[in-house]
Amino acid sequence: MRIILSVAAAAALLAAGFALGAAAPGAPTLPDRLRQTLASVGLARAPADDHDQRYAAAAPDRPKAAPDPHAGDDHAGHDHDHAHNHAHGNEHGDAHGADEPHEAGTIRMRPDQVAGQDIVTRRVEGGTLARHLLVPGTITPDTDRIARVPARVVGTVAEMRKRLGDAVQANEVVAILDSREVADAKSEYLTAQVQAELQTINFERQQKLLASRSASEAAFETARAAYLENRLRVDLARQKLSALGLDAAEVAAAQKRDEAMPNQSTLRRYPLRSPLAGRIVERKVDVGTAVGKEGDPADLYTVADLSTVWIELSVPTVDLAQVREGARVTVTPGRTGETERRAEGRVIFVSPFLNPDTRSARVVVALPNPDFAWRPGTFVTAEVEIAQDAVPVRIPKAAVQTVEGRSVVFARTAEGFEKRPVTLGRSDDEAYEVTAGLEPGAEIAVGNAFLLKAELGKADAGHAH
Repeated sequence: MRIILSVAAAAALLAAGFALGAAAPGAPTLPDRLRQTLASVGLARAPADDHDQRYAAAAPDRPKAAPDPHAGDDHAGHDHDHAHNHAHGNEHGDAHGADEPHEAGTIRMRPDQVAGQDIVTRRVEGGTLARHLLVPGTITPDTDRIARVPARVVGTVAEMRKRLGDAVQANEVVAILDSREVADAKSEYLTAQVQAELQTINFERQQKLLASRSASEAAFETARAAYLENRLRVDLARQKLSALGLDAAEVAAAQKRDEAMPNQSTLRRYPLRSPLAGRIVERKVDVGTAVGKEGDPADLYTVADLSTVWIELSVPTVDLAQVREGARVTVTPGRTGETERRAEGRVIFVSPFLNPDTRSARVVVALPNPDFAWRPGTFVTAEVEIAQDAVPVRIPKAAVQTVEGRSVVFARTAEGFEKRPVTLGRSDDEAYEVTAGLEPGAEIAVGNAFLLKAELGKADAGHAH
């Protein structure tokens, strides 16, 4: 074994010596016997240089070398060229074979690609940042839009025309009472009206007789006094009806209808009317219930207009100085899972007095409620606007992305988008102030900007590869 290794080592040294000698100009080529010896130990190769080619031509009887297993293989040269290009660059394209060179921080996108990915752009401009104060609150009915339907007279409920939850219009009849008090007031008015008509006829007759000297002055004065007295009684009876909420003309018209239909009488019927438009939110009596006397129910219905509700807030003293009447308030439900529902109202009252127990002040917010979704008694969270700051450059929060630890936006270019680092200042719930890196008038991505961040990451990763 040692002998074989020694022969191999000697042959290797001998081959190296001849190789160095052959590299010199004019050096002789290897003899055939020596070449055969080297080939037997695996150190000979096929002739590939000029010296070997000349040797092969001069010695046609020399045994041919074994064919190279990679000779004529196009892939070997291709792999060599690919490795060479990967190491030294490709003057016709980058490592990814892109048609155009990739510049760091840019994303090439055609307009149809931008539209296909729903990337929304907007021009940068100045605006206002609003700061808010979070305060819990409770929804209550607007006290200016809630009313009770009282029983103004002593009587009995004869008819209930509205049920709980029904909508009513202003001055609409909601119930009918049967009342002797009303019958007396109507009778007094109707009687005074008839007496007034008779005294009017007598007065006009005495006036004509006096003009023709057919009647004395005393008879005329007596007729005149009776006429004036009955006119006064009619006025007093009309005012009494008005105090009960009855119209004298309607009473007289109802009396004429009763005369045409003797089996019906409206003398004792007293209609109750709603003072405002809204919904019946409370009903306190039933048909046959006595009302109007001491101990009887004072109200029949409660009507509320919930198209506008109030929000009662308790603002601590430390924050009270920042709350102003007229400030905008954004309201969200207090329960988890309902934050997607929002509404906007206004502060209409800031109490000048503090609650001695809580050391807070009452603040009232008027909130539109057209769909009646905000129900009295609900707990809510109110964001009260306490300040507004004008800024020269204001961008939506959705436009800002974080790349390599820096805040960036993507500005629109003719070829697509480019990354622009920005310096952010103040902020509110929806937007940032930009203090550096962006000027008004620039067009940036404000919707689905995260897609551009992902595209930028893929492009940079491919460029590094």
